[in-house]
Amino acid sequence: MNLKIKFGDYGMILVLIVLILLFSLLTVKEVAPSGKRSAGDVAERIMREIPSDKAVVVYGKDKTDFETFARSLAQRLKTEGRNNVRLAIGAPRNLRVRLNELRDEGRSLGAIATAGPAGMEVIQAVPEKYPEFQEFEVLTPEPRKKSTFFTVDNFKNVTQRVVVIAIVAIGMTMVIITAGIDLSVGSLVGLSAMVGAWFIKERVIAAGGDPTAAGDFTVYSGFAVAILCAGLIGLFSGVLVAYCKVAPFIVTLGVMMIARGMAEQANGGFTVSDTQLPAAFRELNHGTLIGIPNTVALLVLFYIAAHIFMSKTKYGRYIYAVGGNMEAARLSGVPVAGIILLVYTVCGLLAGLGGCLEASRVNAATTVMGTGLELEVIAAVVVGGTSLFGGSGRVFGTLIGAFIIGVMRSGMNQLNFKDPVQDMVLGAIIIIAVLLDRARQVGFWERVLRRSTPKLAS
Repeated sequence: MNLKIKFGDYGMILVLIVLILLFSLLTVKEVAPSGKRSAGDVAERIMREIPSDKAVVVYGKDKTDFETFARSLAQRLKTEGRNNVRLAIGAPRNLRVRLNELRDEGRSLGAIATAGPAGMEVIQAVPEKYPEFQEFEVLTPEPRKKSTFFTVDNFKNVTQRVVVIAIVAIGMTMVIITAGIDLSVGSLVGLSAMVGAWFIKERVIAAGGDPTAAGDFTVYSGFAVAILCAGLIGLFSGVLVAYCKVAPFIVTLGVMMIARGMAEQANGGFTVSDTQLPAAFRELNHGTLIGIPNTVALLVLFYIAAHIFMSKTKYGRYIYAVGGNMEAARLSGVPVAGIILLVYTVCGLLAGLGGCLEASRVNAATTVMGTGLELEVIAAVVVGGTSLFGGSGRVFGTLIGAFIIGVMRSGMNQLNFKDPVQDMVLGAIIIIAVLLDRARQVGFWERVLRRSTPKLAS
């Protein structure tokens, strides 16, 4: 009896789901609720417990979820007919201002409603500082347990972080399928970010020095220059691998150091700040296309295009053939050198786009951008099922691998894992993935399966 178990992409999706559930459970904490539902609960308590002739002060720290809570609560109370409501938004001193107003008007205080720790020192000092307000209640929403990982904002942050890794990983997938490697992608991300920002800054200076006067053409021409620069460096790596027969590891290690040095030389080694860049610089990462964030649109577009290219075109089949058996591919008429040039150039171009996206995300460019990114990109590709020995892999598997890495990074950050620990975990994942792939290559799992499956009587 011959049984064959195929894990495949469904297995990787299952791993991703399990990781999301695991981190969601591990990050459950007791938090002070700050939503509209909590505001409704506190409003009901006020209507039930506080006499209508007494004032209610509602406080929330500005630019936080507690501001939303406070505004929702004040609006709800006014809707219910409570007119003696004082809303205080901002620093704790704003709460004191409202209390001073009540004291000066000779009104009585029935309750202070708030959420979060801000303002508690002021509230605790009320009996001493305001002898007029001796009988009042402090109302806060009941704390509840909530996962800090399983939130919409966190998933948005994970997606933002994953976009650059996933896009660069498309090129890395092609390179690794040819049995190569590109260690320079992180440095190319940093170099393209600096080159693009430097080019745009210089154009702004040449036009009079006013960033607000620079148009979209200036911004996108800068991005095009940055992407082209990274693509040319990728082509250079491909030439050394294809024609000079230098090991990809050595070539891209050297290029990594060269590109990092070039990034540090760009703009004299100084950061290009947001004050030197036009507002349109942020649009590549933060803008939308028919309501869809640009980053998500680019991610979907590039992965669909890469899937079609790898699975439906002859050049995609050539990439697999070169990685499977380079000599056999050459004898079959596959332009091996041209395919190697293609994959390293594409990898460079996508690293350049990743650098533009990263610079646009933070609205600045620094010499440290992309540092260590190659580790996460390679991890995404390997975890996604692409064999480091070449010849097999799928771009959609890489996308799943990128999200697995992004989820793990986010989860470990929320569990307060230090960066060195995270790097060790990531390195261990790469080693485990390579060992599992090697076991598959030598047929280890099939042998285990045959031994564990009882022979059926004939």
